[in-house]
Amino acid sequence: MKGIYTPLTKIRRQVFSELARLAFEDLSLETELNKSVFKIIPGQLPKFRDSIFKERAIVSERLRLALGLPLRRLDEHRGMESDLDFVNIDKRAYSAPLVNVIPFACDACPEKTYLVTNNCRKCIAHPCKKVCPVNAIELKDNGAFIDTDKCIKCGKCKQACPYSAIIQFDRPCASVCGVNAIESDELGRAKINEDKCVSCGMCMINCPFGAIADKSQIFQLSKSLVKKENKICAMIAPSFVGQFGPLASPSQILEGLKQLGFDDVFEVSLGADIVTIDEAKEFMEHVPNDKPFLGTSCCPTWAMAAKKNFPEFQNYISSSSTPMGVTARIIKKKYPNSKIVFIGPCIAKKLEALNEDFSPYVDFVITYEELMGMFIGKDIELSELENNEEINQSSFYGREFASAGGVANAVSQLIKKDHPDMDLKIDSASGLSECIKMLKIAKAGKRDGYLLEGMGCPGGCVGGPGTMLQINKGKFQVTKFAKESPYKNPDENPLAIGYFKEDDLSDFKIIK
Repeated sequence: MKGIYTPLTKIRRQVFSELARLAFEDLSLETELNKSVFKIIPGQLPKFRDSIFKERAIVSERLRLALGLPLRRLDEHRGMESDLDFVNIDKRAYSAPLVNVIPFACDACPEKTYLVTNNCRKCIAHPCKKVCPVNAIELKDNGAFIDTDKCIKCGKCKQACPYSAIIQFDRPCASVCGVNAIESDELGRAKINEDKCVSCGMCMINCPFGAIADKSQIFQLSKSLVKKENKICAMIAPSFVGQFGPLASPSQILEGLKQLGFDDVFEVSLGADIVTIDEAKEFMEHVPNDKPFLGTSCCPTWAMAAKKNFPEFQNYISSSSTPMGVTARIIKKKYPNSKIVFIGPCIAKKLEALNEDFSPYVDFVITYEELMGMFIGKDIELSELENNEEINQSSFYGREFASAGGVANAVSQLIKKDHPDMDLKIDSASGLSECIKMLKIAKAGKRDGYLLEGMGCPGGCVGGPGTMLQINKGKFQVTKFAKESPYKNPDENPLAIGYFKEDDLSDFKIIK
C-alpha cells in the first residue's frame, strides 16, 4: 500500500498533526486529547468499522502510542489521560516495545491458508485431490473442498489445478515479516514476538486494518522546539527528496525545517560519505584474511536480523558507525550543547538512537510522515516558501545510499578507484527475507571474499515505513538529487576528508 493515500493514511497523519498542534500551541494534553479523538472521528455513524465507539477507541490508542505511551490492558480501566506525565516533556520518552499491535483493531486474519474458489470446474481428473499427501481435499457438489484441519499447507493442490481455482493467502503483516516475528494470541489476533522482531515496520504499513502502530517522539520534539533552551539541529536522510510532494523542492523543505524552529540542518549523506571511506578501508584490511566477508553497517534492521539469526557473523558486520551516528558526532562538534534530531524513513532508528553509542548524540528520531504532521500542525505549506539556497554537503554516492545497492556501489567504487584491477565481488539484498537468504548462502561458504549489502526494507531506504512515495518514484528522486552533488566520490568531498583529518569544523555549513 506504499504511496497510496488510503483512509488509514489520513487517520495516521491526523494523529501526528494533532499531537504536533497541541505541542506548538502549548495546549493541555489532559483537556485536549479527548477532543482530538472526536476531531479525527467526528459524527455519530461509523465509516470503517461496526461501531463509531470502536473507531474512537482505536484512534485513542493510536494517539497514546504516538505520544510514546504503552498499550493499555483490555482487562483493566485506564483512562485516556492516564500516565500523561511520563510523556508531557520536551525530551525523548520511550518504553518498549516500539512496534505494537492494537488487539481490538486486529481483524484476526487467518494464517497461511489454501482456499478453493468458485473457479473450480469440478473436473473429472481432480489432480488437486490426487497430489494431496494428507487427503485433505474432498469432492463435494459445489466442487473441491479443503479440510483446513488436515491441510499441511504444502501448496501442491494449488500448483496442480489447471484452472487456478485454488488460492493461497496469508495475513498481510505476517507475509511481509522477513524474520517470522508475527504470531497469534489466544483469540487468533496478530502478536509480535519481540525476541525475533527487528522493528523494520513492514507489518505496520501493510496491515489493511491499521492495527499496528509504532511509538513516536513528535510531541516531545515539538515541545522542545517551542521551549528552545538550546540550539536544535536536524539531520535529514538522503531519501527525503520528493517525499513532501512534487512541488516541494529540497531548499523549500529546509526552509520549512527552519520555520519549525530548527537552527541548522545537515545532510546525513555526509555521514554516508565518511562511512563509505571507513568501510572501504575495513574491507581491504580484513577480507578475506580476518573475516570471510564484510557486511555493511548502515541499516539497523539488517544488522539486527543478521546478529539475531546468525550470531556467528557478529564480527563480520562492519564496525563502522551508521551515517546517522557519524553525522550526529559532526553536529555535536560544531554545537556541543545542541539537541540533534534525525529525520528519515526508518523507525528502527528510534531504537538505534537509544544505543549507548548514539544516545549522547541523537536526542530525537522522527520519520518523514511524522515531519509532515509537524508541518501541518504548524500550518506550514512547503510549496509556498521561498528559499533558493543550494545544498552542497555530500557526494553522489553518499546520496545514493538511500536506494538498494547504493551502499555497496559506493564502497566498491572507492575500492576500485585505488585498486582498478581488483575483482571485487558484491552481493546485495533488500527486504529482510532476501537478506536472510543471502546470509544462508554466506553460511554455506559461498560468499567468502564478498562485500555484502543488506537493506531491511524493499528497495532500500526509499521503501522505509516512514516514507510517503512509491519506491520507484523515491529511487528516481534520490538519483536526480544525487546528480546535483558537486562531488562524485566520497573521497572528493572535503568535509568527509576533513573529518578523518580531524579538521576544525566550526565553519561547517550545509548551505554553501
